[in-house]
Amino acid sequence: MELITSRRNPLVGRLRALHQAKGRREQGLLLLEGTHLLQEVVRLGLSPERVLATPAWMERHPELLASLGVPLQPVGDELLAAVATTDSPDGVVLTLPSAALPAASGRGAWVLALDQLQDPGNLGTLLRTALAAGVDELWLGGGADPWQPKVLRASAGAALALPIRREAERQGLLHQLEQARQAGHQVVATLVDSSRSIPYWDLDWTCPTVLLLGNEGSGLHPSLAALATHSVTIPHSAAVESLNVAVAAAPLLLERWRQQQRSAPGG
Repeated sequence: MELITSRRNPLVGRLRALHQAKGRREQGLLLLEGTHLLQEVVRLGLSPERVLATPAWMERHPELLASLGVPLQPVGDELLAAVATTDSPDGVVLTLPSAALPAASGRGAWVLALDQLQDPGNLGTLLRTALAAGVDELWLGGGADPWQPKVLRASAGAALALPIRREAERQGLLHQLEQARQAGHQVVATLVDSSRSIPYWDLDWTCPTVLLLGNEGSGLHPSLAALATHSVTIPHSAAVESLNVAVAAAPLLLERWRQQQRSAPGG
């Protein structure tokens, strides 16, 4: 295909619109940046709608080029920089139909639920950790958009593999948690100052579970905390008052994996 170099090309405007949630909704597309995310798309068997790359990138990645199922559009460095959200793009961007991503059923046996999480970096890290811990679904009550470019990069592709259900408001998450409780899930919250809290390793994580975490600044909203069937703590030094939500989630999420491995034959 002919090399496109002009930043006035209509393609630039269409792809820049994907930086915003409105543009992603209207076009039904996500903007992914970088070689690693393209590799993840190929590995997961997803089909990009469009791939743009510089000639220099194409020379460096002949095998990846051969694995693409769609034509590649060569573009100049300036045009790619105009489309990307990063300061130093590595030479490739792509668009992916949002309908190609796995959808959450609302019935996963192992669920991470997040209330109004705001920081894209935290959300991306949580997505990556959740996937490593075998989480079935992620439920979001508002907060950061999991399909914005910064979250997609921070998740290292986990956002493409993990079924996600995002409610626009906290009330939607509240309703989802009520349904999970009725279906027999335990709802686990981390409440620092609670007389009924136990160390997280004393809980049986192997039964159907929803782990519920709150906002970085204000924590878990009282209406959601009231739905918790179990409260756990992460014992740590008094030198710090609390842990970053993404850091705190890691031992909680991986404890279920540890308990399952221990109870497995030969474990």
